[in-house]
Amino acid sequence: MPARKIFSRMTDSSDDTLGGRLSAARDASGLSLADIANRIGVKRENLLAWETDRSEPRPSNLIDLAATLGVSPMWLMTGLGSGPVEETSDPALDSLKLDLQRLTDTHRECGRLIEKIERQIERYEAGNRRDGGTGGLDRPVMGRA
Repeated sequence: MPARKIFSRMTDSSDDTLGGRLSAARDASGLSLADIANRIGVKRENLLAWETDRSEPRPSNLIDLAATLGVSPMWLMTGLGSGPVEETSDPALDSLKLDLQRLTDTHRECGRLIEKIERQIERYEAGNRRDGGTGGLDRPVMGRA
């Protein structure tokens, strides 16, 4: 099973834009501009414009591109996440690399959720101090009878 490359920061200057990453993913996939354009239902010229950063795809096209190229939409947009597949001849190593990528992605998501909950707690505590210790619970709540 092929392993995904872990891209925490893009080092190649051609890959630090959406177009550069799109081009790199297409090269790694071995598909032509026409192949991808046909698969996602756009003109070849539009795809070329995206690859050269003259325009950007709509969100729905970005998701279709990511699925066709086997990368995450986040990687196409930012360079973070699951990038193009890197083939090796060692299936055990490929499996370990894929597991590491999944764990890394999960770790990042946990960090985002922790930060979100911390901000919610801070807002709640600030509101609680402002409302005299009730946390706003003595006010009517929308959707409750």
